[in-house]
Amino acid sequence: MSTVLQIGAGGVGGVVAHKLAKNRETFKEIILASRNIKKCESIAKSIKEKNLGEIICESVDADNVEELVALIKKYNPKVVINVALPYQDLSIMEACLQTKTHYLDTANYEHPDTAKFEYKEQWAYHERFKQAGIFALLGSGFDPGVTNVFCAYAQKHLFDEIYTIDILDCNAGDHGYPFATNFNPEINLREVSANGRYWENGKWIETKPLEIKQVWAYPEIGEKDSYLLYHEELESLVKNIKGLQRIRFFMTFSQNYITHMKCLENVGMLGIKEIEHEGNKIVPIQFLKTLLPDPASLAGRTIGKTNIGCYIVGSQGGQDKTVYLYNVCDHQEAYKEVNAQAISYTTGVPAVIGAKLICKGIWGDIPGVFNIEQLDPDPFMEELNKQGLPWNIIEKVGN
Repeated sequence: MSTVLQIGAGGVGGVVAHKLAKNRETFKEIILASRNIKKCESIAKSIKEKNLGEIICESVDADNVEELVALIKKYNPKVVINVALPYQDLSIMEACLQTKTHYLDTANYEHPDTAKFEYKEQWAYHERFKQAGIFALLGSGFDPGVTNVFCAYAQKHLFDEIYTIDILDCNAGDHGYPFATNFNPEINLREVSANGRYWENGKWIETKPLEIKQVWAYPEIGEKDSYLLYHEELESLVKNIKGLQRIRFFMTFSQNYITHMKCLENVGMLGIKEIEHEGNKIVPIQFLKTLLPDPASLAGRTIGKTNIGCYIVGSQGGQDKTVYLYNVCDHQEAYKEVNAQAISYTTGVPAVIGAKLICKGIWGDIPGVFNIEQLDPDPFMEELNKQGLPWNIIEKVGN
């Protein structure tokens, strides 16, 4: 049994804390830390009310390495689970390096003054983590995370060669608001409004925002308009899936969402540079975030399902083959279990699985910084079925 330190108490953080508490055979002591300790205390109260035991709440500024180091030294956790903002990945990694503590996150580093999602600054820690004898697991959410594991599982068990991968992310939930985002509005809107990008025949191809639309049929949901975006797991999968010819990422959006987003963009509300407003300096997208519903507040009112998976084309045994490997998650079922909607649930559960595999010594025996598809997918796939995210396969052999 291990001590674990979780940093971040938003919607995903609530799921992670509840799921950690439901796995007491692995996690002896759970410390939940955030800049806003009241959020931690609210989560702790919910966990206690569900008869899942006590957790410890702490206040910490995740941008402050010295504070993080002091907190880690206070409890000496086996692993730090980072579900704070992606802006804070590097400060938390630095604190883990200084204290020789294993590290896990769900999204790659993003500089607050840019719109770039890149792994290079985290990959640059590899040698230092290796020398310190500690392990960093990058992207143990759903996408990135489970989708990467799906690809690794397909490469290990389902294909001799993989030609193309399309990662599909469908949220068919309805929260009843005219416009809201299902996770952090600032991160969500920056991601969607950025140029698209995909990889084909050894090079990156850039597209205009939401320029490419396709209609995909999602099991248990039906056909949905899906738009090509750039997503960070593409960057690592290109390096780690052998023989890949093309990889793309698609996400569903309603026309209502797109109309609202474009209106906000046209009036400058998605800007990431500081401006002056009536004598005060503000960042437009951060101001907008304060006006939109808190994603955590959507949980009780969101109905419907998500379907996230990988549509993979390749060959096995000399025959062409197509596989769709996916999970379906129900918003209200997630809410009943952990007071969260499915977007938070599908991100939080894989973080707990990654931490569990590290604490049990199944992953993490080789020090350094790793993306999740570089590890054996089998124990992770087994845990998905145990922890509430069962996976399905649809296979077609031949043309």
